Amino acid sequence: MDYFGIASTLIVISALFGYINVRFLKLPITIGLVLITIVFTLVAVIIGQFDDTILQTERDFITNINFGSLLLDIMLSFLLFAGALHTNFDQLKIQRWPILAFSTVGVLVSTLLVGVIMYPLLTAMGFNVNFIHCLLFGALISPTDPIAVLGILKKVGAPKKLETKIVGESLFNDGVGVVIFLTIYAIAKKPDAAIEFSEIATLFIQEVGGGILLGGLLGWLAYRLMKSINNYEVEVIITLAVVMGGTLLADKWHLSAPLSMVTAGLIVGNDTVRETSMSDITEVYVDKFWELIDVLFNTILFVMIGMEMLVLPLDVGYVYAGLLAIPILLMCRYMSLFLPIKFFAKRLDFVPKTTLIMTWGGLRGGISIALALSLTADMSKDLFLVITYIVVIVSIVGQGLTVGPIIKGITKRYSN
Repeated sequence: MDYFGIASTLIVISALFGYINVRFLKLPITIGLVLITIVFTLVAVIIGQFDDTILQTERDFITNINFGSLLLDIMLSFLLFAGALHTNFDQLKIQRWPILAFSTVGVLVSTLLVGVIMYPLLTAMGFNVNFIHCLLFGALISPTDPIAVLGILKKVGAPKKLETKIVGESLFNDGVGVVIFLTIYAIAKKPDAAIEFSEIATLFIQEVGGGILLGGLLGWLAYRLMKSINNYEVEVIITLAVVMGGTLLADKWHLSAPLSMVTAGLIVGNDTVRETSMSDITEVYVDKFWELIDVLFNTILFVMIGMEMLVLPLDVGYVYAGLLAIPILLMCRYMSLFLPIKFFAKRLDFVPKTTLIMTWGGLRGGISIALALSLTADMSKDLFLVITYIVVIVSIVGQGLTVGPIIKGITKRYSN
């Protein structure tokens, strides 16, 4: 099937499943689409025991899609720009230091803790894994997913300062997590090669710092261009050019495209920039355009996540390892957040039980699956892919359905 056929099929399926969710289930779009797709796939598997036509067609369709490349190289930039565009910049500025700590130190600490705990566990279960590959798993599973959590937080009416922390962390730790993953990946690919710490530090600074600088430049350029004209059609196209052109430049110069797009989106979406560069009609069209892009790519992404179960190498041992990994990852996330929250809670007004809420509200999503798919066979790809998929599904469905009541219960209890 060609690219147009794949895109058309995905959009038709997304529209159908989205309609079913809105009409009947009325769940947050991320949760509803994943559940519907999984049920559809399970039905196809059951029918496949008698006639495998539908099952084989779906399997062939999924096999033709490069999930990792599609998400990381194309969709992620659009989704992060859209998320950043609608993030409260003033709140983000107030919470910038804890968000910076969560998205850098927190991801590093979580990566290390996951690797240190999972290595002896998987070894004791009889899996032949290397420690550095467990660190790779820690790097791909530690970043939280703003795409999965943003809609849920808005729907439950979470306090703005709490929402900003969770969403702000998620927006930035995707880019940082990808850089950490790629750095460990480079070491794992050449275990016998001498890699200096200075090389690692240079790569990290280039990817992270360069990505943020590029995003800042693109955001400023978009602001200047939009300020000099008053034409909403062209101004919407300028924002689109920032994402597509910026992603190409980031890839060409080996910078972090996700961090570039987050930075550019925050600048373009800043209230001050909006007031001085956009007319009322331009602001409406820019917001509506990126909301539509966000919803469209979200529906496609979570339909693909549900379908990915068809190509998983399902092994009972892998499933057990995935189920055991869930509490371990929650514990590692709690520990990676504990000290930064304790430190900044003395300076900023935090919502009660912030550590608990951020631990449970830190959902994993498509980025983790995409990174797991990029592993090689000698990195225990099948094992870590199944573990990642189980963690992501439980995170989106289990944590996603319960984080709202938890937030409401805690805020109600401490407001009385």
